[in-house]
Amino acid sequence: MTDSHNSRAKMVNAFNPANLKHLDTATRISVERRMRLLGPAYRLFYQNPVQVERGQGTLLFDRDGKDYLDAYNNVVSVGHAHPRVAEAISQQVHQLCTHTRYIQEAILNYAEQLLPTFGGRLAASGHLMFTCTGSEANDLAMRIAQHHTGKRGIIITSEAYHGNSHLTAGFSPSLGVNSPLGTWVRRIPTPDSYRLPREQLVQLMVEQVAAQIHDLERRGEGLAAFIVDSVFSSDGIYSHPTDWLVPVAELVRKAGGLFVADEVQSGFGRTGDALWGFQRHGIDPDIVTMGKPMGNGFPVAAVAVTPEAIARFSQDMRYFNTFGGNTVAIAAAQATFDVIRDEQLVENAERIGRFIQDGYRDMATRFEQIGDVRGAGLYVGVEMVEERGGKQPDAPLAAAIVNGLRERRVLISATGYGANILKIRPPLVFSEKDATRLLTETEAVLKQLLC
Repeated sequence: MTDSHNSRAKMVNAFNPANLKHLDTATRISVERRMRLLGPAYRLFYQNPVQVERGQGTLLFDRDGKDYLDAYNNVVSVGHAHPRVAEAISQQVHQLCTHTRYIQEAILNYAEQLLPTFGGRLAASGHLMFTCTGSEANDLAMRIAQHHTGKRGIIITSEAYHGNSHLTAGFSPSLGVNSPLGTWVRRIPTPDSYRLPREQLVQLMVEQVAAQIHDLERRGEGLAAFIVDSVFSSDGIYSHPTDWLVPVAELVRKAGGLFVADEVQSGFGRTGDALWGFQRHGIDPDIVTMGKPMGNGFPVAAVAVTPEAIARFSQDMRYFNTFGGNTVAIAAAQATFDVIRDEQLVENAERIGRFIQDGYRDMATRFEQIGDVRGAGLYVGVEMVEERGGKQPDAPLAAAIVNGLRERRVLISATGYGANILKIRPPLVFSEKDATRLLTETEAVLKQLLC
């Protein structure tokens, strides 16, 4: 990744403090106060930052009561301030909030409901271990894998993001060139279905994994795990093909490693055709990690692990997380799970996601800068290019669209190595009315920029 790429990426969805003077007075005062109190490491979205006071469903509202359509926030998967989740949290916090070292029925009931949804070995005899965040879940998963195998090597995709703990940042290249990767980390290319034919892509990915396994073994590291976000969100949202991870899993296990499905982005119905992203690929993982949408914004995450993978770890050491799986977190997770089921949000994700993709494909007939539209369910990527023949990424255009939509009070982001792929991942309660607003405003921005 080059410095020029980093500068393009920063353009897309980050506020530049040099632009303070262009903000209205109230926003400028708030931003200056934030910078003074929280420090320079924090980042704000958009060239013109959004101030929010409350949320409801798919909408956020600012101090003046103006609504913003949230087409980006996958954390509140069942919508901002969902009454069932809010009530469950409130009721539990009034009753008890404590850790997992006491016998409690709620955490056991939740585990009994969640484990069967994974299918395969995890459904038959898997275990759940609770954390607070997806970063913690991936950190724990890698500790388990490295202890189980006695090896350190981890293989990831080119632009992966798996967390911000010391360990997970070491295998999250999307954090940028100034965030060091572990010497035991190996990267394979982004599964670029836009630029590579399916057969060539499948062969390339399998060959690259085999080569990285060989390199890890040659250097004495060996392979502990291959970890993958199955929608490849930070790589650029590549939902198809779905037939290359099975041979990769076979290679990984043959080398003694574990296959870890990072479902922090793609889990809990996001992809529309299954509750879990890895299920689209026909995989039976050794470990599944989850977080973000699990409690609809309340900090709760988990690791699902096979008995074989956890056996040595649990024999040699104990695991405890003070807040992981606390009673309020479990109440939030249970209520979120219930809403996904009762409101048929997996089916909604598939239907509305298809509607959004169809809308952008129709738009592409009028704007050749839309090079590709792809995704699964309510995780959609729209690749912006200079022109279709060359397929050259157009990061400045993506940045202009993201910020143009913000000015029309529609919130999305961008992703990918070229910082040129519009990233659309709204709450699962997104409606056809919401999707129509997203598409209408995108077309208006494109006309303003390109016509």
